Amino acid sequence: MTGYKRTSHTVYDNKYHIVWGTKYRKKILKDDIGFRLRDIIRQICSTEKVDILKGAIGADHVHLMLAIPPYIAVSRIVQHLKGESSRKLQMEFPQLQKQFWGQHLWAIGYFCVTTGTVTDQTIKKYIEEQGKQEEDEDKTFLLIG
Repeated sequence: MTGYKRTSHTVYDNKYHIVWGTKYRKKILKDDIGFRLRDIIRQICSTEKVDILKGAIGADHVHLMLAIPPYIAVSRIVQHLKGESSRKLQMEFPQLQKQFWGQHLWAIGYFCVTTGTVTDQTIKKYIEEQGKQEEDEDKTFLLIG
């Protein structure tokens, strides 16, 4: 089992593609602001034990591929990334406070999708091969025994 991460009671490989954008899609994530945002994201992920597998900062949005431990909710990581980066960027770059009144740098919400090397079909086939005993009426569960 190579490529998997471990905790004391868990073996996992959870990867997520996460995207969020600036409020009003304003193209402000350039130059010094973009570089500082990159540093903030790296710092937060390091603190939370989240691995950044790949990242890109566009002028008005952020793309990240993260490996997040199973004991941390994706929503909590995104909340932390967006909240902390918004606060720090607006403190360090006063020109942002004029454009984003109310301390809201990021648009509401985000995009998130899981990634991986195992397809849905592979998992379904693996589960089906565990036993051919009894299926429930909607054929979603096998009773192995």
